[in-house]
Amino acid sequence: MSKTVFFCLKGVVCIMNRINKHNYYLDIAETVLERSTCLRKAYGAIVVKNDEIISTGYNGAPRGRANCCELQVCMREKLNIPRGERYELCRSVHAEANAIISASRRDLLDSVIYLVGKEISTGEYVSGASSCSMCKRLVINAGIKQVIIRDDKENFRIVDVEDWITNDDSLNEEGGY
Repeated sequence: MSKTVFFCLKGVVCIMNRINKHNYYLDIAETVLERSTCLRKAYGAIVVKNDEIISTGYNGAPRGRANCCELQVCMREKLNIPRGERYELCRSVHAEANAIISASRRDLLDSVIYLVGKEISTGEYVSGASSCSMCKRLVINAGIKQVIIRDDKENFRIVDVEDWITNDDSLNEEGGY
């Protein structure tokens, strides 16, 4: 938190705690995740360029399809599939993907995507959250320059997308999320 001093009416000095810009956007992404329909993890993402929110996305079934909340079953959970594996069995479109398909490529170039994930069972932030390998490819092709991922209410990681290009995890079988 940074402290900002400003003058209120009638010369009274007020001090307010003001969150930094990254946590401001991460808080918005965290609100977006409240629309998630996943029974395992809720994710929210927002794309920001030049201090303007370009698009938002959360993980959920494609439009018109029944979601896991409605079906009351998660196929990956039912089959006891570990985190980071067998995403083809998931009904959801991931938050990053939904945010990317809701924006034009022109707006996505050199933008930043903010990502927040929470465990449904505990409400805790997803430990070590990251984009899955498919979403990494989408982020790269969209021309997004950074991914900022919340670790807890005040701490986050900044990932330069160039690192995903240089350190291609698809060559060493690392998963995501």
